[in-house]
Amino acid sequence: MPVAWNRQAVYSWDMLAAGAIDLPSLSIRERMFTFDPNHYPYASRRSAVYARRGMVATSQPLAAQAGLAVLQAGGNAIDAAIATAAALTVVEPTANGIGGDAFALIWHKDELHGLNASGAAPQAITIDKLHAAGHSTMPKYGGLPVTVPGAPGAWASMAERFGKLPLQRSMAGAIALAQEGYPVSPMVAFAWQQAYKLFRDELKGSHFQSWFDTFSVDGRTPRAGEIWRAPGHADTLGAIAADNGASFYRGALAEKTAACVQAAGGYLDSADLAAYQPQWVAPISSNYRGYQVWEIPPNGHGLVALLALNILKGFDFAERDTLLTYHRQIEAIKLAYADGLAHIADNGHMRVAVEDLLSEAYADERRKLIGPRAVLPLPGQPARGGTVYLSTADDEGNMVSFIQSNYMGFGSGLVVPGTGIALHNRGNNFTLEPAHPNCLAPGKRPYHTIIPGFLSKDGKAVGPFGVMGAFMQPQGHVQMVMNTVDFALNPQSSLDAPRWEWESGNNVSIEHTNAEHLFRGLRGLGHEASWSASQLGFGRGQIIWRDRHGVLCGGTEPRTDGCVAAW
Repeated sequence: MPVAWNRQAVYSWDMLAAGAIDLPSLSIRERMFTFDPNHYPYASRRSAVYARRGMVATSQPLAAQAGLAVLQAGGNAIDAAIATAAALTVVEPTANGIGGDAFALIWHKDELHGLNASGAAPQAITIDKLHAAGHSTMPKYGGLPVTVPGAPGAWASMAERFGKLPLQRSMAGAIALAQEGYPVSPMVAFAWQQAYKLFRDELKGSHFQSWFDTFSVDGRTPRAGEIWRAPGHADTLGAIAADNGASFYRGALAEKTAACVQAAGGYLDSADLAAYQPQWVAPISSNYRGYQVWEIPPNGHGLVALLALNILKGFDFAERDTLLTYHRQIEAIKLAYADGLAHIADNGHMRVAVEDLLSEAYADERRKLIGPRAVLPLPGQPARGGTVYLSTADDEGNMVSFIQSNYMGFGSGLVVPGTGIALHNRGNNFTLEPAHPNCLAPGKRPYHTIIPGFLSKDGKAVGPFGVMGAFMQPQGHVQMVMNTVDFALNPQSSLDAPRWEWESGNNVSIEHTNAEHLFRGLRGLGHEASWSASQLGFGRGQIIWRDRHGVLCGGTEPRTDGCVAAW
């Protein structure tokens, strides 16, 4: 059972940072379990992983192993995606959970299918109620930003339509990890500690106590390498697996979830949960230099990536790491986001057609706005006519691009007591401006940041890709597509390459691994560029490509505990 993976060391830093441990006094073994997420004395080299029978690429090694085990037990890429996704709620709770949303692009029998498993706002919530309570914007934490969680519905829908194994078999690995415990990986430990510090300062009220009871012990979070057990989480996963998610939406778990949200001042009730169904949707795409780049349609913001690529395909790019390449990429993203933030909403509420935004004529018009210097973008008006990520592939030709998230790390700060269900805060992306297409409304889904990507050529699958990280995601998609198509980088090199992230206005964050002449050059063109050494920024991606001989090539994110498991 040959297994390939990539990783960082699995160690902790908080006691050293606090001065509680003297590094020179540590034994060699003790030093092995010391990890500083901000210090890497030597560059780490990762190779692309090749295989034929199956592959799972994700941000945590144990989750990738859970997916691979399902492939080896006779499951297909869809079963492996479910197994990996369920395991990620256990081993990477800092970025996703049972109480979050999910999206998927599934290549099955030479056809691409889209799954939108995001949830809607409660039927009882209104803008007027929030204004009356003194809110001018959607809150980040508590019960008000909680929308219906869609992740368990995604797992059940995928298994029913395309899976070969029952949910109980696909989710067995995740349940065992939660019940028996697992050693926490380094970047998860770091993110967990950061979340604890934030919540300790931000979360006020007894309804948040369940988060601390669930995710901390003795006033701290687990260190890297320490064993973490989550028996309540295991029981919840077991219940979902046993009845294909029915109890989560219409049983005891639904009642507990509704009670938790309402106790925290929210409006979600058991009827909202009972009415929920994920939606199978037709993916949207754009042709980029002969490749079809596929995204989920709104309410997701994969459209932003397609808008930017439509603009960029009108330019020639000879080299990746040049000032002109970076300048044009950043300006295209700014223009695409100006349109996305103005127009993307739940699909039934958009006032501009996706087809019009993706027209060649509109791309030509927007491209003309890119000049020699950085400018502040404004949305256009086209002529009439908007996390954890994983990729899987099997030897039957199936491939899955899957993403799920609680948003802002652990989400709303609410945890349904005794269940391990950390509830997301996706409603925070609604606006309270009644004239905006993305305004809050009962039963409406918010603008959504998590987006799976997929690449095909001449009607054949190339493969799944994704870069998690909220509003970094379309920017990461653009950079990954161009790394592949324009600059001929393999999946691992594409993910290793330095990145940038547009933030707002002319503000651009530049990863510290970029060349200094690019940083200074961007500032000279009017970009408000700033260096960043953040270990949690610039997205976390996974890629699997399949060549014409059926060989799989996978890459995993070097900025986290990424892993490619293959056979």
